[in-house]
Amino acid sequence: PEDYPEYIKGCDIVSFDIYPVVHRNPEIAGKLWYVARGVERLVKWSEGKKVVWNCIECTRINSPTQKPTPHQVRAEVWMSIIHGSMGIIYFVHEWQPRFNESALLDDPEMLSAVNEINKQITSLAPVLCSPTIKGAVTVSSENKDVPVAVMTKEYGGSMYIFAVGMRDGSTRATFTVKEISGEEDVEVLSENRTITSKNGIFEDTFESYDVHLY
Repeated sequence: PEDYPEYIKGCDIVSFDIYPVVHRNPEIAGKLWYVARGVERLVKWSEGKKVVWNCIECTRINSPTQKPTPHQVRAEVWMSIIHGSMGIIYFVHEWQPRFNESALLDDPEMLSAVNEINKQITSLAPVLCSPTIKGAVTVSSENKDVPVAVMTKEYGGSMYIFAVGMRDGSTRATFTVKEISGEEDVEVLSENRTITSKNGIFEDTFESYDVHLY
């Protein structure tokens, strides 16, 4: 890690990869939040002056027993974006049970999931490319072992809140939006539901590594 600040001096795009679901190291295996941690470090080491990308697992890679689910892939993608990634690369190769350099294309369920993730990101691109509003929204988690990460944007007269549960566990999260009074409907994107906020406060449930976009 100590080499990264020196590498960063010579590049325009900073990227890294880590694949927690299929990782062989027990300290990392299953801990999806390592993806976000790596993005955070790149943003810090580059002082926010470089474009940050990162890679996302979507195949077995070298694991004979583990394979990410669409839910886990979606969580890793939105963790990355919320923590500062501006470009997503999917690692599509696989060596188990046989070598396949385009394994994603042979996995209908994962391919469909990745396509849906990409469509949603593309549809929200103008929002995601707008400045992040620091401190506009705070979030507290009922389960302290399951923090919820949040990013806030404003675009076209609307506020957008991107949130993800950062651990394998469930919690109830309370969001507080500053300078909002009265009752407002909060649309949960792509989930066909709304939540009522009262004086800028609303709650939602997060199961393991859930993503909710408002």
